[in-house]
Amino acid sequence: MLNGKNVLITGGTGSFGRKFAREVLGRYSPKRLVIYSRDELKQFEMAQDFPEECMRFFIGDVRDGPRLNLAMNGIEVVIHAAALKQVPAAEYNPMECIKTNVHGAENVIHAALANGVDRVVALSTDKAANPINLYGATKLASDKLFAAANNLVGEAPTRFSVVRYGNVVGSRGSVIPFFRKCIAEGWEYLPVTDERMTRFWITLDRGVDFVLASLKRMQGAEIFVPRIPSVRIMDLAEAMAPDLPTRVIGIRPGEKLHEVMCPLDDSHLTLEFDDHFLIMPTIQLSGTVDFTRNRLGEEGQGVEQGFEYNSGTNDDFLSVEDIRQLNRVVGV
Repeated sequence: MLNGKNVLITGGTGSFGRKFAREVLGRYSPKRLVIYSRDELKQFEMAQDFPEECMRFFIGDVRDGPRLNLAMNGIEVVIHAAALKQVPAAEYNPMECIKTNVHGAENVIHAALANGVDRVVALSTDKAANPINLYGATKLASDKLFAAANNLVGEAPTRFSVVRYGNVVGSRGSVIPFFRKCIAEGWEYLPVTDERMTRFWITLDRGVDFVLASLKRMQGAEIFVPRIPSVRIMDLAEAMAPDLPTRVIGIRPGEKLHEVMCPLDDSHLTLEFDDHFLIMPTIQLSGTVDFTRNRLGEEGQGVEQGFEYNSGTNDDFLSVEDIRQLNRVVGV
């Protein structure tokens, strides 16, 4: 799929970008693999770990349309991973979040169209479904932009799709590193926001695999959602520190008890496949697209009306021991 291709990853020095690059290099032989990001130190450090001849490092910000347009010259596949993701920071710096997550998405779209890119996959988040915080709202706007971009392509081959998944195990700013910090510092308790809280749980490996599979499946304008397990915050605390009590500190601004990836209001647009869901676009696309059968020949069917893919009502929960085993496997 990516053999001999020119691939660009925005935000490529992040945890996803590094893992995605490693997997692409291990499975395929790309002609060029371009890392587009704004942090020169991270690019320097990544270049030491990725000495392959096909690697290219392009300093730039997705807010900078002309620079992004230049970086996409000759590119055939784009993975858009750049984003401002911290919920409290987005609430405090709303315009900065909008500039990166919304205007940046628009710049990616224009650059891809101008350069005749074949496929673009944008990474989204469960917080984009029924958003209650600014970060989620900007990612919902981004999702809508990428879906609508498919009506701008004309006769060009460019297609845009979105991948939406939950919390990545051990990612920066997530609860596992925070709990580990509390344990290492000798806290007498683990702070939890609410004992009822649940989250979708995905490993970085699974996220990368799902994006690669979505590249093969995509027809344009759909949102791909993996079927993944949920965790209860109290089970996570038990798995990480069974001898420590917990203390409820209250939900933070912009935080939910449970996350949603397929909203109830989109149930009429949601298709169920063996290992994932697909949310069809709300807009009418030029031409006819049968989303019930993807490019791999996999067939899906509509879910029941009123269906919602919610971390609190998920039919797959990790046990305390499952969480411990998963943490050991991923090294967190």
